[in-house]
Amino acid sequence: MRHSKVGQCGNQVGCRFWDLALREHAHVNKTGVYDDALSSFFRNVDSRKSDGGACGFGGRIQHLKARAVLVDMEEGVVNEILQGPLSEVFDSTQLLTDVSGSGNNWAVGHMSYGSVYREQIVDKLRKAAEHCDCLQCFFLIHSMGGGTGSGLGTRVLSLLEEEFPEVCRIVTSVYPSPEDDVITSPYNSVLAMKELSEHADCVIPVENQSLVDIVNKIKHMSDGGKPGLTIRKDSSIISGQGGLRGAEKPFDAMNNIVANLLLNITSSARFEGSLNMDLNEIAMNLVPFPRLHYLVPSLTPLYTLADVSVPTRRLDQMFSDAFSKDHQLLRANPKHSLYLACALMVRGNVQVSDLRRNIERLRPSLPFVSWNQEGWKTGLCSVPPVGHSHSLLALANNTCVKSTFLDLKERFTKLYRKKAHLHHYLHVEGMEQSCFSEAITSLSSLIEEYHHLDATKGKLIPDAPRLSIAR
Repeated sequence: MRHSKVGQCGNQVGCRFWDLALREHAHVNKTGVYDDALSSFFRNVDSRKSDGGACGFGGRIQHLKARAVLVDMEEGVVNEILQGPLSEVFDSTQLLTDVSGSGNNWAVGHMSYGSVYREQIVDKLRKAAEHCDCLQCFFLIHSMGGGTGSGLGTRVLSLLEEEFPEVCRIVTSVYPSPEDDVITSPYNSVLAMKELSEHADCVIPVENQSLVDIVNKIKHMSDGGKPGLTIRKDSSIISGQGGLRGAEKPFDAMNNIVANLLLNITSSARFEGSLNMDLNEIAMNLVPFPRLHYLVPSLTPLYTLADVSVPTRRLDQMFSDAFSKDHQLLRANPKHSLYLACALMVRGNVQVSDLRRNIERLRPSLPFVSWNQEGWKTGLCSVPPVGHSHSLLALANNTCVKSTFLDLKERFTKLYRKKAHLHHYLHVEGMEQSCFSEAITSLSSLIEEYHHLDATKGKLIPDAPRLSIAR
């Protein structure tokens, strides 16, 4: 499994993920032996060997190197990582940086830097893939609002499809809030959306505003919103110290929530369980139509991940929480829309019977499309998050994502109607105005596809009559 992080946001989230992943493996692996669980995300390298060769399974851990490629067109974040406690985890040959950045311009990231660094990016991806015995999936982490994450991030995505067409591509995309301070973020996001719709197998959209709301609720608890609620400052959600130096920054708590999402989605690939789920099974089971591959994530326990001193949620309540708006990383209401499919990825001491019981309990309140009433995919990983008895990640292919895309389209149209800031993009070689019209047409078409499915809600289509078999 390979992780690619592009841009400031992608690298900060990615750094936090690796820090938390190392903590999880250290908690489970008490022997210091390089095992299957570690090998899925880390190489074990012996620097004493002349070729810096990899060590096989069963041997002592020497130097763990993350299976990752870090790309940014500014040096700041990557340099900060290399000067921090995780510096030894990243192989310097797997880093690619520039100095000037993309200036919040999708065209600069996608067209300019994408062309200049194409061969270097492909070379690093190939070398990273060569270290894998059985490459199952590529994870791409990026943001949508800036220039490098949206532009170069989606260029990397298309290169992954070009070079490794058979390997699943799962993208975690952080969407800007309506009050984003990047004026051109609607342009960048819509231009990136076209690439995501065409080249990704699955996209897990996360909204900045949802993360802000969650962090504010956690802060309210820590400030005494309710008697007896406190948050330890070294908590996995609040602490920004993992992997980076210096004082906590405004986005650290938000990045930690996304990192915990990634920990849960990859848990079956890293640890054993009675019902393991391969990552490529997510696309196979949750994506009935190629372009409708946007999966709404919700995570529970969410507030207790921040070490809020409240009693652990009962197992059944955890399942209910996973389908509530408060635990979603996207502002929408799935229960008012239509489910195409849903995956439940559970960690901890949970039985298959618990899963089935809760699915049956919740099923009547969740409107599924008529032709896929049994559209559930489940995974059970026996290793819970550190400090918790169990956790649950739900990934819902639900038409409620349409509301996020409608908001984005509206913000794009306000700018584009006036042709505001367009000249910054059209000055970039290879960028034409047709790129804008094609991108908004692609987004409008995607919205329309969700709209057509929404229109079928409540209309049960009877099964075709069975053929009578002649006796």
